[in-house]
Amino acid sequence: MSTEQPTGSAPRRERSGPYVAVVRWMENLSETQYAYLLLTPAFLLLGAIAFWPLVSTFQLSLFADSLGQASVGEFIGLGNYVAILTGERTALLPSPFLPQSLTVGAMFNSALAVTVVFTVISVFFETIIGFVQALVLDQNFRGRRWVRVAIILPWAIPIVVQGMIFFLMFQPNLGFLVGTSDNPAFLNQIGLLTTTPLANAQDATMIVIVADVWKTTAFMALLILAGMQSIDRSLYDVAKVAGASPWQRFKYITFPIILPTVMVAMLFRTIQAMRIYGLIETVAGCTTVPSLSCLVITTFNNRMLGSSATVAFITAAIIAAIVSVYIVGYARGDV
Repeated sequence: MSTEQPTGSAPRRERSGPYVAVVRWMENLSETQYAYLLLTPAFLLLGAIAFWPLVSTFQLSLFADSLGQASVGEFIGLGNYVAILTGERTALLPSPFLPQSLTVGAMFNSALAVTVVFTVISVFFETIIGFVQALVLDQNFRGRRWVRVAIILPWAIPIVVQGMIFFLMFQPNLGFLVGTSDNPAFLNQIGLLTTTPLANAQDATMIVIVADVWKTTAFMALLILAGMQSIDRSLYDVAKVAGASPWQRFKYITFPIILPTVMVAMLFRTIQAMRIYGLIETVAGCTTVPSLSCLVITTFNNRMLGSSATVAFITAAIIAAIVSVYIVGYARGDV
């Protein structure tokens, strides 16, 4: 007696297990949730190499200095912040954190004031000059490749080499831009520089700004040029047909489209300028041109670990505030 086998395929058995549950959970995620899931490893890595050292720095800043020893003193909470921000610790610091008065000499002797002056002036001129260079490089003309090489070349020079170049240029009896008291150079005669500019805080700060603008303008030009290259060229053709002048094409097409790129470039340069150290040390030295990074490194070398961590965390907080302002403005569409 034979039995007939049922025709057709047997019903599929539902798979189960942790792996299947995870796959089904991922399939039910929205696009935004899935994007954040993919970014989770990057967030974890960023937390390991950025946020954890920041937390450690803040923890170190809560302890008093143990002068002359490679260790920290007793726990004092926010005492280091109060002492530095109120000027109580100025006598122990290599340079004042805040200016002691509103005079020019006091401003150029303050680490915070010098950093702010350097950042504002250098980023302003780098943006303007880089914008002009990008406009030139965006045009088609003979020899454009060589012009691009000439503009990018300063950016390729190491900071130490660049610092030595400007150190020798403004060194008395050696540099052609600086003379002596008996034989002053042109810049000395018109009153722009003293005969010992690298020993004068105001002159040395201006020299460091010029050196930074000379080198980093190429960075701004490349970023802005990348934004210009992404503009649809048909927009310019339509504007020409409509009779728009070159200024109108720049005002209504070029500038609005590349403005976000310019703001991002300025943000990058602002963050880098707030951390200026190497160029100052090679051109004039931190004793002549104090900055926040110079103050951090000098106090650390002097075994003032609590003060060094405090200034470092304040610097990080200032940079974070600048980044936050940009992010908020970008989210609102202001930039």
